[in-house]
Amino acid sequence: MSDEGTPRRPRRPLHFGPDAMEAHGGSIAGPAEAAEAAHAAAATLVGAGREGDDPQRAACLVRLVEDVGLDTLADLWAQRPARSLPGVLWRLYVLRAWVWRAPSVAAREYAEGMRTAEVQHVVAGMAEPPGPDEVRDLADQILSGLFTGDLAVALERAAAFCRVVAIGRTAGAVELGTADENADEAHALTRSAASMMTMADDLTASAGLHRSGALH
Repeated sequence: MSDEGTPRRPRRPLHFGPDAMEAHGGSIAGPAEAAEAAHAAAATLVGAGREGDDPQRAACLVRLVEDVGLDTLADLWAQRPARSLPGVLWRLYVLRAWVWRAPSVAAREYAEGMRTAEVQHVVAGMAEPPGPDEVRDLADQILSGLFTGDLAVALERAAAFCRVVAIGRTAGAVELGTADENADEAHALTRSAASMMTMADDLTASAGLHRSGALH
């Protein structure tokens, strides 16, 4: 499948990083009501996915963005704290959307990063060699793990994937060098790598919160 074979009904261009998440903004009610709705919806979604050990239901939830659109989830979850259940769901759905939108880019950055991030590569559980199909499969596996496996493990795998990609992006920025014609691109890569590392830290912390029963 080509890089264009992504969520069927994107409503606006997909970019990946905290800036893009914040840009979706959106609030359907007052702050208190919006927060309550976001947390309730997140708990309901995860609970429904884990109820009855139904792989088909879990698969449908993995593809939720393709059915409802990223904007719908953004309106509900994008403003929630990163280290909360709705915040985790939002980040993992955005991560999957990015991987499906640009699997060749994701595979290239991952392959570059895994050269020096061997431990994180093992935690992520990526098939080798990492190509477009492999990164899409991993993104689906990670999100599916929220509904069918150990939620904390799924978050740790996602965090490891983000760290490997971030290292690969940083290497790409270094390779571009500091020449004037490359400066903007190198800066953008460095910034997005830092954003990805922040996401990895938030996902790791959220895994710990889940294990202690404090991820809500």
